Amino acid sequence: MSNISAAERVPTGIIGLDYILKGGLPKNRLHLVEGNPGTGKTTLGLQFLLAGVRLGEVGLYITLSESREELASVAQSHGWSLDGLNIQDLTDAGGDSLRDGSQYTVFHPSEVELDETTRAILAEVERINPDRVVFDSLSEMRMLASEPLRFRRQILALKQYFLSRNCTVMLLDDRTTKMPDRQLESIAHGVISLEYVPVEYGRQRHAMRVVKMRGVNFQSGLHDFNIETGGIVLFPRLSPKKMVDYSSDDLVSGDTELDKLMGGLHCGTSTILIGPAGVGKSTLSMMYANAAANRGDRVAVYLFDEGTDTLLKRTSELGIDIQKHVDDDMIMLRQIQLAELTPGELSYMVSREVEEKGARVVIIDSVNGYMMATPQERFLTMQFHELLAYLNRNGVISMLVVGQYGLVGTMQAPIDMSYLADSVVLLRYFEAEGAVKQAISILKKRSGAHERTIREYHIDQGGLKLGEPLNEFRGVLTGVPVYEGSKDKLMTKG
Repeated sequence: MSNISAAERVPTGIIGLDYILKGGLPKNRLHLVEGNPGTGKTTLGLQFLLAGVRLGEVGLYITLSESREELASVAQSHGWSLDGLNIQDLTDAGGDSLRDGSQYTVFHPSEVELDETTRAILAEVERINPDRVVFDSLSEMRMLASEPLRFRRQILALKQYFLSRNCTVMLLDDRTTKMPDRQLESIAHGVISLEYVPVEYGRQRHAMRVVKMRGVNFQSGLHDFNIETGGIVLFPRLSPKKMVDYSSDDLVSGDTELDKLMGGLHCGTSTILIGPAGVGKSTLSMMYANAAANRGDRVAVYLFDEGTDTLLKRTSELGIDIQKHVDDDMIMLRQIQLAELTPGELSYMVSREVEEKGARVVIIDSVNGYMMATPQERFLTMQFHELLAYLNRNGVISMLVVGQYGLVGTMQAPIDMSYLADSVVLLRYFEAEGAVKQAISILKKRSGAHERTIREYHIDQGGLKLGEPLNEFRGVLTGVPVYEGSKDKLMTKG
């Protein structure tokens, strides 16, 4: 595919859209933006024109569906001014004919109104000579044409006319027809689709898809976006990039016995911490976050289950000074509101922390909370695969906390992600001497040395404190082991 150069592009005013289009819309071409009512077409059109105004270009918004006052209201809601933007309000076109039905005696009223509308548009274009035009919307043109052939010919004529005037045009279509208008899509140089994402709880979610863009090697697929004060914010899906060179030393926790068991965490690898609630997964992840910040690596922590205040208080009581690193901006704590997040938004947050702020360690606590924020669970594994692959290519150490259902005995994880990670650390409760104890083991590690033993531990000042390997137990990982040794081999706290 021959790619259109940057000089032949126009920015859309939406950073994420320009990113997936590799620079913006092809210049002096006709583009179609389609979507159901309320998906953000008008907002996108205004952003496109206002981006041109900022570059000193002349913009024209032709509206047959929303009045000038309604457009001004939309702009005001986003904090925009329409000063410098030309608006041609044709919402009243044909109003007199509706009051006087006897005006047209030979031609059908729609034929005359379409011709009058077209002449009014061309006259305005000739007058101001715009660089960018937004036409809102094609539904009214389609109804005025009354038949598909006449409508297609009219759009083809407009396309040729605007091309001759070196004008970049955006046509908005609200899909009032039962089936997609494939003929219209074939005429347009590029097609962008705005869609609703089905969701049973939380705020309305939107996604954008570039259906086609001739001469552009665009990033395909659905990309989440939000309509916020200030316009559309698009979150591009993570795209493959070349492997980043990294030479940092392995990350260790600072606890001698724990580092014997786990070995170091290599840059560009992912680790899953899995176990039941309260067993110490988050504490273990914070030990590594603290160690990374101590050596000068920035850490990004995304909390789905625990509040930031609770986390800071708990770690402070354990003697892990996370607050100090938060104050120094070496550790970023972000609490995620489940009903307010889209998977694409989280991936975008992570990518900005990595690429703009240089995060070297990323912790997601927990995957269970992330699942609650994901509307389509069947795509969760693919989304995590995409995220982990991105982090690995950028040399980032990632840690995912996964909570298992149950406390002892047979337990299950909400999703099997073990094959995605480079290392899997299992933390378990087990019963011995009439007491509940805790054990840790490394079930998988793709590279680097580590112990294959099962170690007892307890949580004390500094985090996890490990005891000797549980050599005289059989069945520790079942939660109800059989003890075959003497009781003085077990840990005593203190």
